[in-house]
Amino acid sequence: MSNVAAIRHSSGFALAPSNMTEALQMAEMLSKSQMVPRCYQGKPQDTLVAMMMGSELGLNPIQALQNIAVINGKPAIYGDALLALVQNHPAFGGHEESFDSKSMTATCTVWRRGESKQHTQSFSQEDAQKAGLWGKAGPWTQYPKRMLMWRARGYALRDKFADALGGLITVEEAQDIPPERDMGTAVTDREAVSKPAQEKQSISDERLAKAIERINAGEFTLERLHTLFELTADQEKTLTEKTEVA
Repeated sequence: MSNVAAIRHSSGFALAPSNMTEALQMAEMLSKSQMVPRCYQGKPQDTLVAMMMGSELGLNPIQALQNIAVINGKPAIYGDALLALVQNHPAFGGHEESFDSKSMTATCTVWRRGESKQHTQSFSQEDAQKAGLWGKAGPWTQYPKRMLMWRARGYALRDKFADALGGLITVEEAQDIPPERDMGTAVTDREAVSKPAQEKQSISDERLAKAIERINAGEFTLERLHTLFELTADQEKTLTEKTEVA
């Protein structure tokens, strides 16, 4: 079991900020410490996000930083800590986990106190293959059974105890989600994004005007504009005259 269950009710020394200014100061201080996970070191913004999410779940700042990670800009919680939070919920009735080595299927069953119906979720090697996870470099290659179990556990606990988890997914699941790609700004045509880079498209004068506004606002660049679109001589002249970027 994670140390969350053991520590959460401790009356030991645990500072808790009372306002945003104090939270920012604490995040800045903790991000400079070697005692916090490496993903937070030198990143006060990520540190603050984890602290805020932990506060929503009843964790003090240190507990939050030890059990919550920011993956692709989104907070997620480690699989063991996920279970510990659910076990601390007053409605927790129990859970069971099993693994079938023949079919390579992990199963997690959980139930709420006072409810006769149990909730079961499974995740198998076949499911992982369909999701493009099986054989993926890293934990899926090193600890495949454990990854299958964490996925089954995450689905079951989130389905039955969404009120205890505040929408968090497991770190293991978050790491398997491809990072959000920069699809360009609003002036980028979908066709231009989907086609090879060397196939530039024309751009209307109206869209060029919007692009110039975004360039002047620092939200777009001349280089990206020329990479995506083929401008006419008149459009190049307009671009030169109206852009404020040196």
